[in-house]
Amino acid sequence: MDQKAPPRHLTEGLAAEALAAAFLQKNGLKLIEKNFRCAYGEIDLIMRDGKTLVFIEVRLRSSAVFGGAAMSINPSKQQKLRRTAELYLQAHGDSACRFDAVLMSKVDSSAVEWIQDAF
Repeated sequence: MDQKAPPRHLTEGLAAEALAAAFLQKNGLKLIEKNFRCAYGEIDLIMRDGKTLVFIEVRLRSSAVFGGAAMSINPSKQQKLRRTAELYLQAHGDSACRFDAVLMSKVDSSAVEWIQDAF
């Protein structure tokens, strides 16, 4: 039985998340969890920066036609991320936290833009 390859956008998304995690680890963050999911949504990466828990949204956009990677984290997406983070914090204990974004136009370490306290 032939197995279909996963769609390109999924494999590129996973590659972007792996690249973002490696980039952030090189910058001193410690990986806690990948792809935390709950009824509200998903957080791509959860990392620790010193005593601060960091919820990270990774966005890969090859075109800026619809506003690019940063614009794709709209108020609705931000609300979903906040609710998901609240649930995570309830289950794992309160901690100082922030929301970062890692933006890419291609899966390439030279194309990584890291925005701390993105929202």
